Amino acid sequence: MNRFWERFFFVFSYITQGSSYMSARAYAIMHRMHHAYTDTEQDPHSPKFSSNIFSMMWRTRNIYAEIVHGRYPIESRFLKNLPHWGWFDRWANSRLSRILWIAAYVTFFFLFSPSYWWFLLIPVVVTMGAFHGAVINWFAHKYGYINFRLKNTSRNLLVVDVLMLGESYHNNHHKNPSSVNFGRRWHEIDPVYPVVLLLKWLGIVKYAKTNTADQTLS
Repeated sequence: MNRFWERFFFVFSYITQGSSYMSARAYAIMHRMHHAYTDTEQDPHSPKFSSNIFSMMWRTRNIYAEIVHGRYPIESRFLKNLPHWGWFDRWANSRLSRILWIAAYVTFFFLFSPSYWWFLLIPVVVTMGAFHGAVINWFAHKYGYINFRLKNTSRNLLVVDVLMLGESYHNNHHKNPSSVNFGRRWHEIDPVYPVVLLLKWLGIVKYAKTNTADQTLS
C-alpha cells in the first residue's frame, strides 16, 4: 500500500478492533516468528509450550507488549517491509485507549440493551480479538485435518470457514505462508480472498511478486 492507504487501515483497524487493537508492525513480527519457529520454544504462541489456552494467550500478550515497547530482541530478517506508525500505535495500545473503549462499550450496552443480562457479553466484546487469535493458534495446532504433511502441527480446523474468515485453513497457510488465498481444496472458501482481489483491482493494494501462484501483498 502507499502511505495514505496504510495509515487509513491503521485507523480503520483501530475503529473496528477497539479494545482488541493490535499493532500491525508488532503482529507482523510475531507472525513471522511463528512461521520461523513453529512448535519450538521461540514460537510466540505454541500449544506445545503452554499448558492451556489461557497461559498461551498470556505468554503471547507479554511478547507482544515487549515488541510494541521495543524491549524484545528481534532478528533483522523479521523487520523488513513492515507497516509502521509509531505515535499512533503507542496511543492505540495505551491503557487509556483501552479503558476508553471499554467505557464506550458499557455506555452502548447501558443505552441499547433490552435487559441487564446482555451486560454478560461485555467481557466477550472486550477480549474478542485476543480469543480469535487464540482459537487459531491453539485449536488449529491440535485439531482438524491435514492437506500437506509439514514439519509442524498446523491443521485445517474447519472444512468450510466463514467463522474465522479463512484463517482456520492453518495447514494450508503454513504450506504457503505468502498466499493471499488460504483455501486450497474446492470446499475451502476463503471469504477474504475476493476482498483482496477487489482492493487490488481498485489499486489500493498491489502484489509484491507477480511471477508465482502464491502472491505476497505489500
